[in-house]
Amino acid sequence: MQLDLNLLTALDALLEEGSVAGAAARLHVTAPAMSRSLGRIRRATGDQILVRTGRSMVPTTRALAMRAEVHALVQQAHHLLSAQQELDLATLDRVFTVRWHDALTAACGTALITAVHHRAPGVRLRLSAEPGTDDAELRRGEVDLASSSSAPTLPDIRHRLVGRDRLVVAVRPDHPLAEGPLSLEGYAAAQHLTVSRRGSLRDPIDDALTTRGLERRVVAAGPTAAFALQVALDTDLVVTVPDAVTRTAREQLGLATLAPPLPLPDVPLYLLWHGRYDNDRAHTWLRDLATETVRALFAPPTASQQPLSDRTAR
Repeated sequence: MQLDLNLLTALDALLEEGSVAGAAARLHVTAPAMSRSLGRIRRATGDQILVRTGRSMVPTTRALAMRAEVHALVQQAHHLLSAQQELDLATLDRVFTVRWHDALTAACGTALITAVHHRAPGVRLRLSAEPGTDDAELRRGEVDLASSSSAPTLPDIRHRLVGRDRLVVAVRPDHPLAEGPLSLEGYAAAQHLTVSRRGSLRDPIDDALTTRGLERRVVAAGPTAAFALQVALDTDLVVTVPDAVTRTAREQLGLATLAPPLPLPDVPLYLLWHGRYDNDRAHTWLRDLATETVRALFAPPTASQQPLSDRTAR
């Protein structure tokens, strides 16, 4: 069997764009040429790949199943054939998928998009919602760069520590706890909201309280920091969140920020990627730029962001 490997590139573009016109524009070919490529792909695979639904086209079940593998093969071929070429950001044409925690995306997403667009206008970013699994999408090549509060255990997942965040307590500005220094007993007696994409009602804060013979009441778990902060604004619930990545959101909502009344461990922040991208110059550029962007969050605080000891609100 003789195969035209150019069809893999066409198939990757068709599955990414979901249309003949979009794939043609991405690969800088005419729409009729891309339509002919789709026809050849259909004959080679025995599958329609894309089928029309109304005015749009949707991938078939088989196309969805092969999408990640096709993308990985194209990226590997690109790396194999262009590893020795200098990176030209002005002409770089690539789509990167970045999967970050929602609070980190809210804090740094705009800065990252702006920096990427300014330096490499042909690069597009896909900021995806954080799923329920940690490393599977990195291994399948569906995600280029992820964030995590823990270092990965799989040997093929690389990581870089980009900062350590401290935990702070957020409450509505007229909350009873905001009237004076937060005591350990007052903190434990309050009703709390945890932030957990899996809905966990317990986190390391509970362990720290247990060692002091105390227990707090967690009445709810929210999926994102943004949701938790909004709930804190609208209710008497107390939420304990990382400081740097939620600072702007807390200030915009006008929440009072309190120092925790007990020592809590810092929250490390890692960027993760798959080892296949170690020598990929475009990916190296992206993760270095992302590192620079994220580390700006942990720069020395301004006068209005001094340590929160003995303060009840910003």
